[in-house]
Amino acid sequence: MFIIDLTYKVDLDTVDAHLKAHVEYLKEQYKRGVFVASGRKVPRTGGVILARCESQSALAEILALDPFKQNGVADYVVTEFVPSMTADGLELLKE
Repeated sequence: MFIIDLTYKVDLDTVDAHLKAHVEYLKEQYKRGVFVASGRKVPRTGGVILARCESQSALAEILALDPFKQNGVADYVVTEFVPSMTADGLELLKE
């Protein structure tokens, strides 16, 4: 499991100009079963994505397809972790 922490490095007008393409990218990764949760940070300085992927290098290839990455909208910090406990209903997150 991976936590992807995005931090915007451009103004929100530029973020918004690429948002539609970014959302379509997110939807595709949800369909593929890679992303399991995502959302904006509060305050709106970036976002967070939870992902399931076989390796960090495979995830890097997937993240390279993100329009935010391709257009220099955000910096990414990826943290790998192994969920050992979950709330009821979230057992699918455990490895």
